Amino acid sequence: MELEVVEGDITALEVDAVANAANNELWMGAGVAGAIKRAGGAEIEQEAVAQAPIEVGQAIATGAGNLPAKHVVHAAVMGQDLQTSAELISQATRRTLEVADELGSRSLALPAFGTGVGGFPIERCAELMVTEARAFEPANLERVVFAVFGQDAEQAFRAAVGE
Repeated sequence: MELEVVEGDITALEVDAVANAANNELWMGAGVAGAIKRAGGAEIEQEAVAQAPIEVGQAIATGAGNLPAKHVVHAAVMGQDLQTSAELISQATRRTLEVADELGSRSLALPAFGTGVGGFPIERCAELMVTEARAFEPANLERVVFAVFGQDAEQAFRAAVGE
């Protein structure tokens, strides 16, 4: 499976699925979730909330509305306390890869889970997410794009990928 790093707008990428760093109630407020909702439409949030709540660390899929992607995989990286951990980021990453693969997606874009509202350190997040992607044995996924925001995040993910 090919791993890539892109600094930019996850909602504009030509991939089969994009991941949303969600809370367990699947409300789409700020950050990546807000960007996905603005670009893809409110129906993404409506479809997600209809499946809520989910356990922190788990993920569900919805349609992608007006996004170029076919699916949004909503990964509950934190609960209502807005706290996350290395274990939850790893679990949510693994589950997102599984859900995207089960949907038949060949490509998936992942944001830096837990580093926005959750305040998790970007370097550690990059290590955890890249480790999970490398360990994953896909049936369908061929390409995982870490779509991150900002130079620090880009550098951290490029270092973790080994670029």
